[in-house]
Formats: sequence, C-alpha cells, structure tokens
Amino acid sequence: MAILHREPAAEVLARLPDEGEEAPCRFLAATIGGVRVASVYAPNGQEVGSPKYLFKLEWYRRLRRWLDQAADPRQPLAMCGDFNVAPEDRDVWDPEQWRGQVLFSEPEKQVFRDLLGWGLIDALRRLRTEGGLYTWWDYRGGAFHRGWGMRIDHILMSAPLAARCTAVEIDRDERKGEKPSDHAPVVATIEC
Repeated sequence: MAILHREPAAEVLARLPDEGEEAPCRFLAATIGGVRVASVYAPNGQEVGSPKYLFKLEWYRRLRRWLDQAADPRQPLAMCGDFNVAPEDRDVWDPEQWRGQVLFSEPEKQVFRDLLGWGLIDALRRLRTEGGLYTWWDYRGGAFHRGWGMRIDHILMSAPLAARCTAVEIDRDERKGEKPSDHAPVVATIEC
C-alpha cells in the first residue's frame, strides 16, 4: 500500500486511529497539495458469515467513523483502492451467480453505500454508466479472457474533488502482462 506524490505529504496516518501497530496496514492517508488522499485495502471477508466476513463489516464501520470524525465532505478528498465490494449488478459479470456471495452480499454493499452516504461520489459511475467495467478477474478458469470480472476497486471522491474529475479509466492492459495482478488499475484525471 502506498501513495505516490510529488509534493510533500502532511497529516500522514498509517492505520485507522483505533488500530494498533500490530494490525495489518489496510489504510493510509495523507494530505498532498490540499487534497486528502486515502489508500484503502479493505478486508476480503473470505466467506459470508465467517469471522473474517464479520471483521470486514466492522472494519467498514470503523472507516466510516474515521470519515465522520476526521474528514469534511466539503473539502477535497479521494479514497482509492481495493474495497473488495462490487456495489451494483452492473459491476459483476453474472449478478445471479454472485448474489449473496462474498464481495457481492447485501451487508457488504450496505457498508459501501454508508461510505457514499458520508458524501463520497463513485468517480467512475459519475462519468460512466455502462456495465462490464471490471477491475478484478479470478486467475482460475480464464476469467479475464472470458470477461468474468467484477468492479471491486474504486476511486471515491468528495463533491469538490469530483467536480474537477474529467475522466476515469480502467487500465486493462496492465492485467495482460507476463505476471499480472488479478486487479487492473483505476486512473482518474483531475483538473488542477
């Protein structure tokens, strides 16, 4: 997990405030050039109803508490990363197959909507409405080449920053390399 920047970073936070040093690093935030940037690697949840799934839901609630206590939706903020949630049917290659499964269960979608309810805007969905825009494909079964993907990586922005966002793209070419990740990067263009 990292935030790459050219200007000096201020107010760096390496974990959510209620996490100890022993906790896995799933959150990194810094203010760069007047924009609060948060990098997120949300827990996967493993299986609906499992202890890891319950931890995932609680982790999302703690992320929302951080927003409530430490951020202002009227200020420029970008929260980017692997959220491990596909929020809508159009974000999944086969919604009926995935419905109720980890990454696409209703409780996961609800905690994601709770983040948006704070005042965040899904930058890609602000500009593009079509389905089939995926950021993750399972390595098994040729999922990438068959188009069996999910959109679980997101760029969420506060309204002042979203108003300056002119494009959001998923770089599928990065998924085609010799030893690629199972994720493709999401890239936003923001006017200065």
